[in-house]
Amino acid sequence: MDQKKQVLPPVSDSTVQIEVQPKSGNKNLPDFLLSVKLKYVKLGYHYLISHAMFLLLTPLVIIVSVRLSTLTFDDLVQLWNQLRFNLVTVLICSVLLVFIATLYFMSRPRKIYLVNFACYKPEPERKCTREIFMERSMLTGSFSEENLAFQKKILERSGLGQSTYLPEAVLRVPPNPCMAEARKEAEMVMFGAVDELLGKTGVQAKDIGIVIVNCSLFNPTPSLSAMIVNHYKLRSNVMSYNLGGMGCSAGLISIDLAKQLLQVQPNSYALVVSLENITLNWYFGNNRSMLVSNCLFRMGGAAVLLSNRSSDRCRSKYQLIHTVRTHKGADDRCFNCVFQEEDEHKKVGVALSKDLMAVAGEALKTNITTLGPLVLPLSEQLLFFATLVGRKILKMKIKPYIPDFKLAFEHFCIHAGGRAVLDELEKNLELTETHMEPSRMTLYRFGNTSSSSLWYELAYSEAKGRIKKGDRTWQIAFGSGFKCNSAVWRALRTINPAKEKNPWMDEIHTFPVHVPKVVSIST
Repeated sequence: MDQKKQVLPPVSDSTVQIEVQPKSGNKNLPDFLLSVKLKYVKLGYHYLISHAMFLLLTPLVIIVSVRLSTLTFDDLVQLWNQLRFNLVTVLICSVLLVFIATLYFMSRPRKIYLVNFACYKPEPERKCTREIFMERSMLTGSFSEENLAFQKKILERSGLGQSTYLPEAVLRVPPNPCMAEARKEAEMVMFGAVDELLGKTGVQAKDIGIVIVNCSLFNPTPSLSAMIVNHYKLRSNVMSYNLGGMGCSAGLISIDLAKQLLQVQPNSYALVVSLENITLNWYFGNNRSMLVSNCLFRMGGAAVLLSNRSSDRCRSKYQLIHTVRTHKGADDRCFNCVFQEEDEHKKVGVALSKDLMAVAGEALKTNITTLGPLVLPLSEQLLFFATLVGRKILKMKIKPYIPDFKLAFEHFCIHAGGRAVLDELEKNLELTETHMEPSRMTLYRFGNTSSSSLWYELAYSEAKGRIKKGDRTWQIAFGSGFKCNSAVWRALRTINPAKEKNPWMDEIHTFPVHVPKVVSIST
């Protein structure tokens, strides 16, 4: 690569600020409002207008239907008498009605339902406390004393608790990172989540027409999606996809892909499986920009069943309303900020650039600005748009208006990638501690489980009994590339936690727990 990547210095303690607690202003997320670009607002309205045909035809069909329902029998007889001798008028009216009806049904998107989902909860033997983590790290003999102290500092301030999980191959003394162990971890997570999901829904494996698996760093041959097809003996014409190298936001990319496929495959089920593999991606070197991921990423995964069958609406939990995807990979700084490579001793790891926080902020800002016109109430859009035009076009010195996303959503599932980003998002979007609770508790209890973390967060809200019929949930995730993706769901029924089975249920009464605020680690 011609352009040299800018990564964290290998020895400075300030490297912790990437994921834990940025100190200097240039490492915080940028102010979303002071740098909003009109082109992203326009993009949001473009998404809205792209469905204009359906939006315009719907009220027309309703008006015609209401008008016809008011006609009496005598009105119909009179209308027939007027038309039966006027063949041209009858033909024109008939063609017009057929044309409008065809346009309406062709432009109407299929409704996508989330029937149910399941999150994998590893066995108690896989639990890894901070003390066990440090003990195993020391016993490997791979890390210097300075870097062991560095990892300890990150663990203490990362927001992770004492009950996260690591695979057997990593916890073993000595560690045993090999292909067989990596496959074992993948099978344990995927099959565990899918088995629970099929048990919840009662759907037969042979009825699944689409399979999408996303795992960023582990891509064996045959693929992970092929492993699912083989294990569950899925039908020969199943459409299978395996997404690799797409980072922590790949779960929502999979949801968007499933949505697109379900729009053209009638009466279908789509199985989406999201996970990350720890076994072959544990870093055993001393480059501090690569050590941070060891301290944050943990074992986990989720399986989601989507359907476009109208008969499934009554038993489904949610309906998918919007997906918005943002990709900043055209910018070299964004492309290089999370980069898998070898260190100076040829040990493979994922290097985190010191530009990560700024890049994440830009991607989040773009995605949120695009999503706004789709979800915000009209009053919020008018106030925001008026102040934006006044500042950007009319050069007026007025205070930017902060749209209240709490009016658009009742629940927020923000990827539990690290404590620093959660803190900054809470501040920039003016969210409350209750809104951030699912993300913070997921980070505390399960760690960063990559693309599956959003589903642990939604499961947390369900276990707390907070999901009511009609509630809207916003899932937002970001990952390497650099990408930021959103999904908006509407609850089709009130979720009764007493009837739910998810990884929180046996301990939900102990949450939320108090996690002390982070102070800067730099010395």
